[in-house]
Amino acid sequence: MIPESTIRSLADTLAERCDHIPATRGGIDPEALREAVRLFRATVFDGYFGAGDPVDRLRRLGDILARQIACACTAFSGRTPADAEACGVETAARFLAAVPELRRLLSTDVKAVFDGDPAAVSYEEVILCYPALTALTHYRFAHALLRLGVPVLPRIVTEQAHSATGIDIHPGAEIGEYFSIDHGTGVVIGETCVIGRHVRLYQGVTLGAKSFKFDAEGNPINEPRHPILEDNVVVYSNSSILGRIRIGHDSVIGGNVWQTTDLPPYSRVVQGRATVSVFENGGGI
Repeated sequence: MIPESTIRSLADTLAERCDHIPATRGGIDPEALREAVRLFRATVFDGYFGAGDPVDRLRRLGDILARQIACACTAFSGRTPADAEACGVETAARFLAAVPELRRLLSTDVKAVFDGDPAAVSYEEVILCYPALTALTHYRFAHALLRLGVPVLPRIVTEQAHSATGIDIHPGAEIGEYFSIDHGTGVVIGETCVIGRHVRLYQGVTLGAKSFKFDAEGNPINEPRHPILEDNVVVYSNSSILGRIRIGHDSVIGGNVWQTTDLPPYSRVVQGRATVSVFENGGGI
């Protein structure tokens, strides 16, 4: 058995703070946020994710959000507990008022995913099975919180979907209606992306930054640095679109493309075709 003195000495050492890691800003509960997203999903897709009274779901969702927003406002906005509590209640109410519009947006995403995948047999299958809908449900939820000025919580929500689906959507991205992701694993959508209507991405697509600018202290400057995709753009698997460039509407980018310059509308970008050689008697290179 390990001596008690050794255990206590280790505990004392671990209790000392690392200089670069701040003390806990307690109260934010990721599990409570999981429950909030679950209630939200059950509300916008009523009947798909368990039975229950919609009024009760909304009440519980509002209560969880009010508490978690208050914690975030206390920890990251410097508000007093009383002020943060009032802010939490007000912001949660504003979020609940946005739920009908969020449901409408997600319904367009369901249709886009279904229309873009011949393997989908029904809207029900898309809602219940497709990782894209899980990621988009978290994203739409988180983006609404971010627009309401809520700190940190939106990022927790989208990272929970990232862990579950392999789809990484920053809550700050602006994504229009009828958005779809096919398969989805490895998709990355950066913070300052702007995506229009009826855009479709395939697995492994990166909408990322090409480079960063730094301030006088060497800190990255948070400015628009991710692509703009106009309406009706399709990007096939494993392509990277980098930097604050604009991809014109109705463009198609093929697989494995590295795109760092603007494209006019109706563009088609593809990799060169592979060279195929046939050797006699099975000979190799």
